[in-house]
Amino acid sequence: MVTAETHELVKKGEMLPLMEEFYTIQGEGYHKGTAAYFIRIGGCDVGCHWCDVKESWNAEVHPPTLTSQIVENAIKYSDTVVVTGGEPLTWDMTKLTNELKEKGASVHIETSGAYPLTGKWDWICLSPKKLKLPTPEVYRNANELKVIVYNKNDFEFAEEQADKVPDDCILYLQPEWSKRDKMIPQIVDYVMQNPKWKVSLQTHKYLNIP
Repeated sequence: MVTAETHELVKKGEMLPLMEEFYTIQGEGYHKGTAAYFIRIGGCDVGCHWCDVKESWNAEVHPPTLTSQIVENAIKYSDTVVVTGGEPLTWDMTKLTNELKEKGASVHIETSGAYPLTGKWDWICLSPKKLKLPTPEVYRNANELKVIVYNKNDFEFAEEQADKVPDDCILYLQPEWSKRDKMIPQIVDYVMQNPKWKVSLQTHKYLNIP
């Protein structure tokens, strides 16, 4: 049972509901192929039906962990740290990112952008979802837009989202894993006709690594 004191520490970002942490290769988007330490924070109410980490949704099943301990674990392995979820912006990311950057880490986030932007980030990968759209601030600060393509209607959604990010934001279309055989040919054709977009694949799954 989480005490009132622990709840208050989580609210302040001094503790975070840690689902898992691991050192691996970034499999997606601009930094694919880069060794990085991943911090997966529990808690998400965006509710994508095709989410491949639904076990992250309920923050209450993931133990509140001291943010300072999470930082110490990360810097033992890599100076590139990726914060993901769940939806990490559910929580205040200020303390986590400040301490990582004080240790010299380059700090990235993978987010739906559905909550206010907290923390200091070297790279923001925005993966917007139709059920709960990003906040204006996240749109403005996105370095990378990654739209998951589940069906042909997602191309229209992708264009709508591209209109809201900066001109220098890198645009990716990524097939939803279970639909990859059907959607990859459509994505390839779309990118060839609309070369402002790039193709992103979940290469870590092809490599059979976490």
